[in-house]
Amino acid sequence: QVELVESGGGLVQAGGSLRLSCAASGRTSSFYAMAWFRQAPGKEREFVAAHRWSDTNKYYADSVKGRFTISRNNAKNTVYLQMNSLKPEDTAVYYCAADPYYSGSVAVEYDSWGQGTQVTVSS
Repeated sequence: QVELVESGGGLVQAGGSLRLSCAASGRTSSFYAMAWFRQAPGKEREFVAAHRWSDTNKYYADSVKGRFTISRNNAKNTVYLQMNSLKPEDTAVYYCAADPYYSGSVAVEYDSWGQGTQVTVSS
């Protein structure tokens, strides 16, 4: 059974930074990619960033390019999301996702999800 556990959310002022972590356990060797999504109240879940497990390719939503960085620690089976220059519109529950075959931006294609961590950016 694959398990993803996020941590690192919290309350931060606009312009500040947070680093989210997603620790994976289980059949992590079968993952093709791990990704971050977010969902704000009343909105659909949206893609934030993805990182292929087997190489260094990274993908970002246009709204976070230049501000957010996805990275990984293979030894710890952990993926991080460094979020800088945060804006109030970044406020959302952030979810970690993984899939053995898919590394794109469509949420329903990912078969493993964490429980989410709240990020709140005050103006």
